[in-house]
Amino acid sequence: MSRDTFVRWLEDLSGDDTDAVGGKSANLGELADLDVPVLPGFTTTASAYDYYVEATGIHSEIKSQLDGLDVDDVSDLQRRGERIRRTISEASMPPELESAILERYAELGDEIDIEDPEVAVRSSATAEDLPEASFAGQQETFLNVAGETELIESIKHCFASLFTDRAIVYRENNDFDHFDVKLACTVQKMGRADLASSGVLFTLDPDTGFEDVVVIEAAYGFGEPIVQGVVDPDRYVVFKPTNGIVEKQLGGKTQRMVRRNGGTKLESVPEAAREEFALSDERIRELATYATRIEEHFETPQDIEWLVDGDLEELFVVQARPETVHGAATENVLRTYSLTETAEELLDGVAIGSAIATGPVRILEDHRQMDLVEEGDVLVTEMTDPDWVPVMKKASAIVTDRGGKTSHAAIVSRELGIPAIVRAGDATDVLSDGTTVTVDCSTDTGRVYEGALEYEVTEEEIDDLPETETEVKLVLGDPDRAFALANLPVDGVGLAREEFIVTSHVGHHPLALLSRGEESQFVDALRTGIAKIGAAFYPDEVIFRLSDFKTDEYRNLTGGPPYEPEEDNPMLGWRGASRYYDETFREAFRLECEALRQVREDVGLDNVIVMVPFCRTPEEGQRVLDLLAEFGLSQEEMDIYVMAELPSNIVLADRFAELFDGFSIGSNDLTQLTLGVDRNSEQLAPLFDETNDAVKRSITSLIEDAHRHDRPVGICGDAPSTIPEYTEFLLEAGIDSISVSPDVAIETLLTVAEFES
Repeated sequence: MSRDTFVRWLEDLSGDDTDAVGGKSANLGELADLDVPVLPGFTTTASAYDYYVEATGIHSEIKSQLDGLDVDDVSDLQRRGERIRRTISEASMPPELESAILERYAELGDEIDIEDPEVAVRSSATAEDLPEASFAGQQETFLNVAGETELIESIKHCFASLFTDRAIVYRENNDFDHFDVKLACTVQKMGRADLASSGVLFTLDPDTGFEDVVVIEAAYGFGEPIVQGVVDPDRYVVFKPTNGIVEKQLGGKTQRMVRRNGGTKLESVPEAAREEFALSDERIRELATYATRIEEHFETPQDIEWLVDGDLEELFVVQARPETVHGAATENVLRTYSLTETAEELLDGVAIGSAIATGPVRILEDHRQMDLVEEGDVLVTEMTDPDWVPVMKKASAIVTDRGGKTSHAAIVSRELGIPAIVRAGDATDVLSDGTTVTVDCSTDTGRVYEGALEYEVTEEEIDDLPETETEVKLVLGDPDRAFALANLPVDGVGLAREEFIVTSHVGHHPLALLSRGEESQFVDALRTGIAKIGAAFYPDEVIFRLSDFKTDEYRNLTGGPPYEPEEDNPMLGWRGASRYYDETFREAFRLECEALRQVREDVGLDNVIVMVPFCRTPEEGQRVLDLLAEFGLSQEEMDIYVMAELPSNIVLADRFAELFDGFSIGSNDLTQLTLGVDRNSEQLAPLFDETNDAVKRSITSLIEDAHRHDRPVGICGDAPSTIPEYTEFLLEAGIDSISVSPDVAIETLLTVAEFES
């Protein structure tokens, strides 16, 4: 046989060679033609594996161990799997195959000018990394392999790992013949990630399937601890159309895997390094550029591993494979989970899966206790790795103390379609074995509640919906829901509320942060929240309402009381536009403007525009417009709307139209101030009525005056979401857009379409 029968250079491969060298090796060869940096190396072939099994005479022994196997009998599975692996790894490498491997290894050393170079040996199964089958993580990887003897032994162990317990179970459950799947070994120069950083990424949001972002997780050292959930990595989200960084989350990064004595070990990361991001903004964008290029080439979302070589100070892609959860999905249904009752919250963490499940807690210290788990249990453990897959399939939900959104527990739970909470901190201590709990992952923060709570699941088909002349938009406060809602067939966001972001993600009064020199905390959180919403609905318009906290609401923020006066009626007090130009609040308003400027200029989301709330007079409106321009938000660069929520906005609509580019009706305040009814008063609740003729005439008058000045009018109050017939009134009045809460978006769209037909 020729040497190429057994070994091939990676650079000579393409996707057409998958059957010969497996998905991993074939994909790496394909990347070389895309100007994507790949570490030099070679691969053994599927023929080499077949030759090894036949020439050593071990085929019959493997087959005999598989005959009669019941994968649900965990003890028997473990016993048979161990025998097969020992049989494969203890056989002698056939001389002809060994010679071919070692010759290619020597040539690799010559190419990089290193004798006996250190290499990484990774498995590449012939059914691995295909869109319809995910074998990822089922076989072994060997790092820091140096010298001929160690290389041959590592390849033999790689061959043996084709029969890990988890791989045997996967093939049995997915009807793959054990002998139809072959194993090639990718051999590459060892990248010195131990001197820099490494990680994983997806070319979509792995939780929601939103396809316009690259989601990157990064930590110091080699990448295995990230996949295993040992390390809490940094997380970066990049918007593909502009290559702008939407989000940066600092991970704990308390440990890193480094080389020691020819192997690897975990060591502590210095405190100062933990507080720094593992990647620079430039490196994040570079990585996102390569990721997008790879995805465009393969025409499907990708799951990519990468590293930065600390010696060379260069980035390399280690592996690219199809993302197998959302990439293979064909169902186009929006499911929304929501609790219908409450109970004591036991703990929280990072939510995976956007679903809710209940079941008895089963706490495991390691996978060897997997026989304790029954179907429907809530699996609770410190972290998981590929050995846990057989038992994870039984769980109704998973909760881990550690790990990030691309940890093993997160990835597998998504593939299995079950909710998970990672990075819960002390779940294994707080939760009690055998007690029933509810795991709620319906929001970005996952929560565990005591008992089996009732919940509902709503489904919305989003195919074949009619187009409407009147725009239907969303009212959205929580940026963590934005990616999940991006597929709704709406025309953007008519009201994005700043208050939710400040309350949930900042929690501090902006002036208190300024006094402590911590203004970046406010700007970064606001920038991230706005950018998530802007990216989710790009290029459709997202109207971001500037802050409209009342004084009592600002006082409730940490550090707020010294900066806020006591007001008898905060609803009519120092709020909205009147705060912005006030010298005591001006610097806080500057922070809002800086966050918006960064969203538009740095992230590139020019679909985000501004709305000014509670603007009492045209003169006040002009002062705010001047201040916005001073802070980098010129009306020459973007549209600026005004909320129509005061009678003065209606009466002087012509003058407001000369200043602003459009109107958005706030029906709650407009009703309150038109009827003189405190909307927070229980006694007056029956009198608060958006359908009152005085309110409806005001809206009709505003639309007529605005249209005479060629200005659009939308509505972002609660009325269209809570009063279905209100939508018909608005359409008759000639409204240009209607913004509603996500749960009634489809219903509203159908109502508008029926009216217009």
